[in-house]
Amino acid sequence: MYEDRIEKAVEYFKKGFNCSQSVVAAFADIYGLDEQTALRVASSFGGGIGRMRATCGAACGMFLLAGLETGSTDPTDREGKGHNYAVVQQMADEFKKENGSLICAELLGLSKLAPTPSMPETRTAEYYKKRPCSEMVRTAATIFARYLAAKQ
Repeated sequence: MYEDRIEKAVEYFKKGFNCSQSVVAAFADIYGLDEQTALRVASSFGGGIGRMRATCGAACGMFLLAGLETGSTDPTDREGKGHNYAVVQQMADEFKKENGSLICAELLGLSKLAPTPSMPETRTAEYYKKRPCSEMVRTAATIFARYLAAKQ
């Protein structure tokens, strides 16, 4: 049902958008977000949040979408907050089971201690061969699509 959105997320990544932008933009219209707004909102989360190699940007994009789907807007709504957090935790568990980690550096096989420059690498055929990022985008988009499909 959502296969086209999953492929759209991967296409966004292959166009040069970061992993978080790719996941969010593929589903943004469901929530009334235009493409430009979706890309801006998710832009800081690529590269494991600002290329700091922390939480995977694709997973962050999935969590942003979970907020759009289940997020609470009432500061006193503990049950609503709890539901959203439960959804995020479930998605995080699925992501970890499928990929072994939520941490960008671990997914890329990088040392957490090595400094990462803020400038992203140029996207070349070699870049795509050595990076599993498009598969992380596919996984995050698939997990979110499964969540939406299960709700229907």
